[in-house]
Amino acid sequence: MPSLTTFKLLKQEHNARRGEFKTVHGTVQTPAFQNVATAGAIKGGLSAQDLQQIGTQVMLCNTYHLHLRPGDQLVADMGGLHKFTRWNGPILTDSGGFQVFSLSKLRKITEEGVTFASHLDGHRIFMGPEESMQIQANLGSTIAMAFDECPPHPATREYMQASVDRTTRWLERCRAEMARLNSLPDTINKNQLLFGINQGGTFEDIRIAHAKTISAMDLDGYALGGLAVGESHEEMYRILDETVPYLPENKPTYLMGVGTPANILEAVDRGVDFFDCVYPSRNGRHGHVYTNQGKRNLFNAKYELDARPIEEGCQCPACRSYSRAYIRHLLKAKEMLGMRLCVLHNLYFYNTMMEEIRDAIEEHRYAEYKAQKLAGMTETKNGND
Repeated sequence: MPSLTTFKLLKQEHNARRGEFKTVHGTVQTPAFQNVATAGAIKGGLSAQDLQQIGTQVMLCNTYHLHLRPGDQLVADMGGLHKFTRWNGPILTDSGGFQVFSLSKLRKITEEGVTFASHLDGHRIFMGPEESMQIQANLGSTIAMAFDECPPHPATREYMQASVDRTTRWLERCRAEMARLNSLPDTINKNQLLFGINQGGTFEDIRIAHAKTISAMDLDGYALGGLAVGESHEEMYRILDETVPYLPENKPTYLMGVGTPANILEAVDRGVDFFDCVYPSRNGRHGHVYTNQGKRNLFNAKYELDARPIEEGCQCPACRSYSRAYIRHLLKAKEMLGMRLCVLHNLYFYNTMMEEIRDAIEEHRYAEYKAQKLAGMTETKNGND
């Protein structure tokens, strides 16, 4: 299957890359942060229209959750995720692999796939590479992730090698099934792209060998999976240093499930183009907000009479209109608007940071920008608030 990717590298500063990724649903400016809409919406009451107002480029939806509820066939009957959610930009769907391995206590892995119990009602479900591709075709996403085994951390070398070998065989099956599905007349998105996933835990030699193997498949993009699952940040950066150079330069690189603003700044420096993480929405729902001076907990009593916005100078919908004191009151009163405003702010912060990163790489000042950004984020920790 010839690759449908058009990834154009515009500028590079050392390993930090500024690019453009053209898809059937629009062009993504990279590096980019994908906003996580697990069940087709951002948790915290945000709609597709909200995302358009805060600089979102890509929405990420969850194959496992949408398969269970409302059902991928229902989404297909409604015309696919774009029509269903009213988001008209690129959508990436994960394969369901991570959820199968993390949410399901009862599961059985075979060469064919995984049998597991639904976390909703316990009924038995089978998912393999073909089923994952069929579900993602029903969803009609822009980018489909290959179905992989997510090995536990820590794992023995023997287990890890066997797991990675199976992930490679599953990737071949994903590729064949996607080619078949994209050729069918009633497929919603016949230009759906496939990203392969590099695994190997913290064994750099297994990671590198796997990166070489999957790079030869000429896929549309490549992800690093199985990180941010318990290893230290230093270990994660080491694996990126070792592995990313073995992934194709002319394809986007995606670090799955990462991370904090500092994680993103470090990973961009190591050649990563795409990110996703639940932190901005999850933390926002608990009143924790990101700023250029670090993270603030709006439940703190010191904000009770604070008339300033979450961050002075921020142009997000929350900061343009509301004070810390008011948002704190909403959170304390358990009003949904409090969560919504914090999530809007956090996603705006992440999306704006990515824009700043792109500008800095273009202007060949990323190293300086990164150092300033990291230094600023420690201010709140040091009591400057």
